[in-house]
Amino acid sequence: MKRRKVLLAAIALSMLGALQGCDQKSDKTKIAIVVKNLGNGFFDAAHEGAKEAAKQIGNVEIIYTGPTTPSAEGQIEIINSLISQKVNAIAISANDANALVPITKKAMQRGIKVISFDSGIAPEGRLMQLNPSNAELIGIKQLEMASNATGGKGEIAILSASAQATNQNIWINVMKKGLEKPEFAGLKLVATVYGDDQSDKSYREAIGLLRSNPNLKVIISPSTVGINAASKAVVDEKLVGKVFVTGLGLPSEMAGHVKSGAVKEFAIWNPIDLGYAATYIANEFVKGNPNAKAGGSFTIGRMGTIAIDANGEAAMAPPFTYNKENVEQFSKIF
Repeated sequence: MKRRKVLLAAIALSMLGALQGCDQKSDKTKIAIVVKNLGNGFFDAAHEGAKEAAKQIGNVEIIYTGPTTPSAEGQIEIINSLISQKVNAIAISANDANALVPITKKAMQRGIKVISFDSGIAPEGRLMQLNPSNAELIGIKQLEMASNATGGKGEIAILSASAQATNQNIWINVMKKGLEKPEFAGLKLVATVYGDDQSDKSYREAIGLLRSNPNLKVIISPSTVGINAASKAVVDEKLVGKVFVTGLGLPSEMAGHVKSGAVKEFAIWNPIDLGYAATYIANEFVKGNPNAKAGGSFTIGRMGTIAIDANGEAAMAPPFTYNKENVEQFSKIF
């Protein structure tokens, strides 16, 4: 009898331990990182940064997700699922600034903290937007690289992602205004096309640019998918040395194109840092940090202090230039 009591007590303790384990697991802060599409090297690197931040913060679970192809509809479906899962926060790079507002509003009404990063949601659909850099710096940087490649003169074209991509459109507008500056007077924009952040479509659009613009000197692509596809198109059309590609790309994907001569230089911020910062910021909103608001500032781990402006936006850093001197080194990182 005594032995049976001991056995029952042991079973009870075991069950209690299991229940406590479940409680501990459920107590984890769930932060969903919703990207434009899966299989995109830029966002894969951002995922690594998110995991790094989660480990440093402690008791944070990262749910990394996105549609297979970049669409607002795909992201809406995913956010609906995340609402059902009762995540604590969503950090999203939006495929469409306005189309996502109703579903992110619904998420916030359920108590989920929603921020956007990289490509923003309209202000009414999020608590804040984390820009990887300053739009003016990004746009002008790309014109500077195009000017360097051409000696300051010649026809240029832009190969963007989707026509609805918030960040791409902002940077393109900055570039168009920048062309009015005296230092870029020798550059002429002849076309802007959209590859929808899909490799095959971006490649076809780049081929179209090359064949319909015989005097083209530079293709600027502010898309990591587009710059890679355009570089391949220049090589395949045997136009290396005649047409150059520049824009925003990943060192791991662009090292070969720099080596081939299709690209002299390109730029990008560090996506690892972007994912890291977005995760830290989302967690501060979940914690209810009183400074996590427009006009506030707070510390986000190794990234230091982030300041949110009156419009609810914050910027990380200016883009960094990669060329034959440093691309191999950085290609081993992301």
